[in-house]
Amino acid sequence: MRNARQRRVRQKNQRKKQQRQRRQAQARQPQQLQQPQAPQPQRTQGQQTHHVQQAPQMQAEQAQMQQVQQVQQAQARRRPQPQPYPHPQPPTGTARGHFPSRPAARLAGLTDRAGHLADRLAPRASAERVLDLTLGTALLIATAPAVALGALALAVRRGPGNVWERTPRTGLGGRVFTLRSLRTRRLRLDLLSRLPQVVRGDLSLVGPAPLAPGDPRAAWPGARQWRQELRPGLTGLAQVRARSGMPWDDPALLDQHYAEHHGVVLDLAILTEAVRNSLRTTTGRARSTKAHLSDTDHRLPGYSRVD
Repeated sequence: MRNARQRRVRQKNQRKKQQRQRRQAQARQPQQLQQPQAPQPQRTQGQQTHHVQQAPQMQAEQAQMQQVQQVQQAQARRRPQPQPYPHPQPPTGTARGHFPSRPAARLAGLTDRAGHLADRLAPRASAERVLDLTLGTALLIATAPAVALGALALAVRRGPGNVWERTPRTGLGGRVFTLRSLRTRRLRLDLLSRLPQVVRGDLSLVGPAPLAPGDPRAAWPGARQWRQELRPGLTGLAQVRARSGMPWDDPALLDQHYAEHHGVVLDLAILTEAVRNSLRTTTGRARSTKAHLSDTDHRLPGYSRVD
């Protein structure tokens, strides 16, 4: 976004400079025509010879300057005029509509800053994709034996047809893909089994919750745009924040905040907090109000009958 803004500022300054040069050139021409010619002092034979030698040089310089100005004017005419980016209207469910005051939003770690999502997504998407590929591949290799053992145990216990759960979800660009995960939440195997889809590009390590096609949360004003420009994630800001019942802990609001402020630093912070919450849950010291890492649909543990 910063590079695009700087480029637009440079183009604007260059156009202003060219316009100022043209106005100055046009202002000088009438003055030169209106100025009366002063009587030329009589020159000696040596001075006349020196003046005759300098006249071709001055004419060549003037012709060169005229050529440069013509080239600049032609380039200015060919250069496309930048179109103003449509400023998005603040959607419902953001801090502007729900927070009682700015101090409350600041205490919650959120702001009501709105900006051009398309300008900010472009430079960050490549860095986040690199993080997904590197860290996702490492986690996939490290957890592949545990996922294989979990799938084998489910096949023995429930039968081969009850090992994997396949559900349609909406991904990047509104494309519908099949979310494939193990039918168990023990040891977070349901999330670890989705790592191949992170490497493939259907999911991201951190992102908004994956929604089913036709989910009403994706049809809210303003949400359709940023949900199509972000990959859904294994975990996200809405999953690691504590549910205190306050307005700024609403999952839709936290997903909107992540869409406006996402980046590699925020992704690493969310992953660190998700691992900490997972360790607390595994050791039995998690608070009942904490969100769980596998709660990708914003449901409390035990909501689903599938263990």
